[in-house]
Amino acid sequence: MTVLTERTTEVVIAGAGPTGLMLAYELALAGVETLVLEKLRQRIQQVKGGGIQPRTAELLQSRGLLEPLLRRATPREPVGGHFAALPVPLDCTPWQTRHPFPIAIPQWEIEEVLEKRAAAVGARVVRGTAVSGIESDDDGVVVTANGLTVRARYLAACDGAHSTVRKLLGLPFPGRPGTHQAVVADIRLSAVSSLVPQQMGHISALARHAGGYWTMLVPLGDDRYRLTFGRADQADTTRDLPVAHEEITAALHAVYGPETTLGAVDNASRFTDATRQLEHYRAGRVLFAGDAAHIHPPLGGQGLNLGIQDAFNLGWKLAAAVQDRAPSGLLDSYHAERHPVGAQVLHHTSAQRVLADPNPSEDVAALRDIFIDLLRLPDANRHLAGMMSGLSLRYELPGKHPLTGQRMPDADLVTEAGSTRLSALFGSGHAVLLDLAGAVPADFALPPRVDLVRATCTDDLGAATLLIRPDGYVCWAADSFSVGDDSLLTAITGHFAKAPEPGAPTTA
Repeated sequence: MTVLTERTTEVVIAGAGPTGLMLAYELALAGVETLVLEKLRQRIQQVKGGGIQPRTAELLQSRGLLEPLLRRATPREPVGGHFAALPVPLDCTPWQTRHPFPIAIPQWEIEEVLEKRAAAVGARVVRGTAVSGIESDDDGVVVTANGLTVRARYLAACDGAHSTVRKLLGLPFPGRPGTHQAVVADIRLSAVSSLVPQQMGHISALARHAGGYWTMLVPLGDDRYRLTFGRADQADTTRDLPVAHEEITAALHAVYGPETTLGAVDNASRFTDATRQLEHYRAGRVLFAGDAAHIHPPLGGQGLNLGIQDAFNLGWKLAAAVQDRAPSGLLDSYHAERHPVGAQVLHHTSAQRVLADPNPSEDVAALRDIFIDLLRLPDANRHLAGMMSGLSLRYELPGKHPLTGQRMPDADLVTEAGSTRLSALFGSGHAVLLDLAGAVPADFALPPRVDLVRATCTDDLGAATLLIRPDGYVCWAADSFSVGDDSLLTAITGHFAKAPEPGAPTTA
């Protein structure tokens, strides 16, 4: 490992988890000099957040990152996600997605792919380097870490639930402390009973409780499994207390029988159901994303996806700020857009926490029965499927067209270059002005990193011309287009270019 002592860069990212590495890729793709500082010397090969939700899959597809991840995915039944582990799969097909099912893949595999791709476009990752000091001023931030001093325009804190950056800045992390503790372990079984699941499917078929324990045992291939377990009378131990093999064996025997034999423990850790969220995702020159900004019970496979989507929202905005082409308020819109999304996840994971109680009271059991019936209703299922998958997310953006703020499904298009998909237009991380009616002049002036694409589409996308942000959300749309449309200029100057000085020529 190269040892650095002092340097400058445009952005420092603390933390090389999925959020930090996704943000590093987005910034480096935009030409921003990016340095990632990671305290761990080596990546821990732990499953952790092992699921990619449909909306995250769409975003990764738009950058050409999904295929290498799919090659590493764990085989699973083609079945929808869940709400509170209730036995009714969520159906994402009404949301017009090419990826209606969650994708199972260990978190370390995701990190490995993202780090390789981020490095390929110029990001640098330095491991074994823990942030120990931060000094900010109006022009930037100085980060110290293990003898390394870095001067940067901005610092992005993606350093997890116990964020060092957050603590160094003395920022409160309000919310609810954990009330229950559980264990997650990647294990190997040398013998199994008939109660051990043989294939990864819907979570309701993987969860069991017996002998005072609740468990979820997920087969990962060969003799490998991910075991999550707890019990109602679980002692409130220190999170850092090592998980003994005897503790895991007791849970396995209680739920899956004494013939189920623990062969090895690859890694194990404890977690709680704490729920917390930063009040502000920006503190001057420091921005927060992923678990550094929000934590919640691990229900519904939300955490990793929430962080990656934070990175997609922040990346293009931070790049514009660094390169001095950001309109006023653009960087602050990261908090304005993503804080409510995080709050919603905290809200619905709190509801799931009640419904998923392995030892429900009579009242909660009745509520579960009612909720299961509701999930079988198409409209209710669609609502929860959209919420849990991220497909229904809509940002509150200015504009009168009904598509404004919505994600665009990955439609089939035909351009001058031939057949393609909408997602393929975003591999460069640029925004796209999509002209489906041939009404936009070829010489129509657009700011840097906004591409004009003329295409036809057999499906009705709901508008003739659309301005789509790099993160795939529509920020302007029209059923017909005219060159002098002030609303398009407003959208452009609101997202991608500084407003012109008085008397200067307009962008478009």
